[in-house]
Amino acid sequence: MKENLRMTRPFPRAILFTLIIAFLFTGYQWYAPQAYASIPANKKLIVGYWHNFDNGSGYIRLRDVSPNFDVINVSFAEPSNGVQGGSIGFVPYNTTEADFIADVQYLQSQGKKVIISIGGANGQVQLINTQARNNFVSTMKGIITKYGFNGFDIDFEGHSLYFNAGDSDFRNPTTPVITNLISAVRELHDFYGESFMLTMAPETFFVQLGYSFYGGSCISCDNRAGSYLPVIYGLRDILDWLQVQHYNSGPITALDGQYYSMGSADFHVAMADMMLTGFPVGKNVNHPFPALRPDQIVIGLPANVNSGGGFTSVAEVHKGLNYLMKGVSYGGGYQLRNGAHPGMRGLMTWSINWDKFNNFEFSSNHRTYLNQFETGGGQDTIPPSIPGNLTSTGKTSSSVSLAWNASSDNVGVTGYTVMYGTTSVNVAGTSITINGLSANTAYTFTVKAKDAAGNQSALSNAVTVTNASSGDTTAPTVPSNLQVTGKTNSSVSLSWTASTDNVSVAGYTVTWGSSSVNVTTPTATITGLSAGTAYTFTVTSKDAAGNVSAGTSIQSTTDNNPNGPVPWAANVSYTVGKLVTYGGATYSCRQGHTSLQGWEPANVPALWLLQ
Repeated sequence: MKENLRMTRPFPRAILFTLIIAFLFTGYQWYAPQAYASIPANKKLIVGYWHNFDNGSGYIRLRDVSPNFDVINVSFAEPSNGVQGGSIGFVPYNTTEADFIADVQYLQSQGKKVIISIGGANGQVQLINTQARNNFVSTMKGIITKYGFNGFDIDFEGHSLYFNAGDSDFRNPTTPVITNLISAVRELHDFYGESFMLTMAPETFFVQLGYSFYGGSCISCDNRAGSYLPVIYGLRDILDWLQVQHYNSGPITALDGQYYSMGSADFHVAMADMMLTGFPVGKNVNHPFPALRPDQIVIGLPANVNSGGGFTSVAEVHKGLNYLMKGVSYGGGYQLRNGAHPGMRGLMTWSINWDKFNNFEFSSNHRTYLNQFETGGGQDTIPPSIPGNLTSTGKTSSSVSLAWNASSDNVGVTGYTVMYGTTSVNVAGTSITINGLSANTAYTFTVKAKDAAGNQSALSNAVTVTNASSGDTTAPTVPSNLQVTGKTNSSVSLSWTASTDNVSVAGYTVTWGSSSVNVTTPTATITGLSAGTAYTFTVTSKDAAGNVSAGTSIQSTTDNNPNGPVPWAANVSYTVGKLVTYGGATYSCRQGHTSLQGWEPANVPALWLLQ
């Protein structure tokens, strides 16, 4: 949650009475809704939350925020008739309504966008029924229209969103607090028009954790896990950007199967890449959450050590951004799935007030960094990202088929150039079949992207393909000497002697039960297995012509949990399946992590499963 230490303020009755009378006589409009110019997708943003309260970080008049901020989220509009009533209230703090409205208009005259943020740590909102939904819509129309906000930000935290039992498909949610929110947001957006802005600021618990645990389908896990996913999916077509809070987070398992802890470049890269790549929700391959556009991704960070757990130094943030937006590796543990994304939108911080408290370290340093991605003098000088994962998808004696992951660009990719030897071929899409090649001959291919301004990316990975002999039907030899080289309670490592082929071996497939994995070298480590369980692993080889060898098999049983359960303790590294005792109960570790005070098993069901 966002750090937010203040007393809850009751909504003044006089103002509430005025609102009700105004609604009755004007049909929910005090004046015609405004249409606001949207922000260009290639504009790099610094977004900040401005406190409508004083919690020790210091009060700032709205018009006096640092000019480095492009978007100001006014924090917060909160429930005025209880968590489940749906009505939302907002009263400017330490100023008059007239002065606050003047400040909003002043910032807008400077080209800034001023958004009202709903919820926060103290403002839980549950739209449990149609009446609550309608109250939400009508009161939000009153707030937005009265103060002239450019849009609104959904910052639902705590228990605002959750799943009812059996709500397992994020594409077709059934829980009222989710379906009513989606419906209400759409009505508000339709009311104010296409230029009205919508952003969201969920915690990782409600988004990325949904890759490992989805609250509507997993057994014994928190029913809030991943509960923002159906909201994001249901509103993605009108969502300006998603600014996940990369702070106040437990360790999260990323797309490489490893967990990452906040405060590091690896954490920011891994969490952002999940939204840029997409992932199977609850690891169900039949429920793939589609990637968002790069311009819909903003990374949320604390402004200083006082404003939230997981503060990350400027240098560490820039390491992560250099990899995410430029493809410049820092040698970290996480590897991007689809290359760099220079089109990413920017950074968000909690908060503007804490940034000023910290001498503007966040806004000044990150503004300077993001400026390099802006075009200057009307001339676009930013190259597209490098095409990722160039692979051969097939070959004959006279042709090779290639495919690669699309590049991204601050304006737009116009095409690709495939090169081999002294020859180059231009193509609009992300695949090509090159004809007129010689049989049984090795060719090395690379590809680069280009944009309308003529900027070209660096070269992709190189792929060497040896054309098949005419009518190649010869399968590779069977992988031999298959053996187990190591195992734990959740993994088995294998190795074997490489196969041979009349042309070349393209790779190997390891199969166990209904699962399989493809590798290019004669080794593999199979993870995510159950402790003390026997598995039969079968390895086959294949060549580029699609010929597959016979298989060779071996059986191995994973280790049992060593030494049985041990008492839980803080600052201990726990692996998946490890048993601990706490409060007289036994728990099994659901995802590897290093424990901290406050992460006791009874408090963190995403990390521990009660036995």
